[in-house]
Amino acid sequence: LIHFKFEELNFKMPTRIPTKPVDCDGLKKLIREVPDFPKKGILFYDITTLLKDKLGFARLIDALSANYIGKEIDLVLGMEARGFIFGPALAYRLNAGFVPVRKPGKLPAETVKVSYELEYGSNALEIHKDAIGKGERVLIVDDLLATGGTAVATAELASGLGARIAGLAFVVELDFLKGREKLAKYDVFSLLHYDR
Repeated sequence: LIHFKFEELNFKMPTRIPTKPVDCDGLKKLIREVPDFPKKGILFYDITTLLKDKLGFARLIDALSANYIGKEIDLVLGMEARGFIFGPALAYRLNAGFVPVRKPGKLPAETVKVSYELEYGSNALEIHKDAIGKGERVLIVDDLLATGGTAVATAELASGLGARIAGLAFVVELDFLKGREKLAKYDVFSLLHYDR
């Protein structure tokens, strides 16, 4: 196994991508709508059909990363579990590291924890205590912005470790749930919006 640094190869990661906006019109067509899941009256937006489409997934990552190229992101934080799908791909495109934010008891080293309330109960998230250096610029990413509780908790967790929150990125935002209002002090970017 050979280890090297990009600097040793005189290689520089690109800090810009073409400024032409990525066309995302077709992405909604790749998301399956499942009525009455997980319970009656809920319309579930199933992203697995988008993920399996190689051009659709590439276009999605291109569009998300285009919003953050040149913003000097040090780390991308992905929330369990679907943030683990988009986070590493986005981190790669931004030449940043990736940090998982997990449910309690899943990380092996010393962690810090935040508990938060949901409309149907409470939940908690953990991150390794040494995952973020003071002043590092982090981008928080997840598949869905609904009520905003998980995103707020993740931002609090990262800020508590000294991070500077560069932004929060979501693939889908359910506008009617008004989760963005809880994140008013942050730069929030959502690729696709639904009003029902």
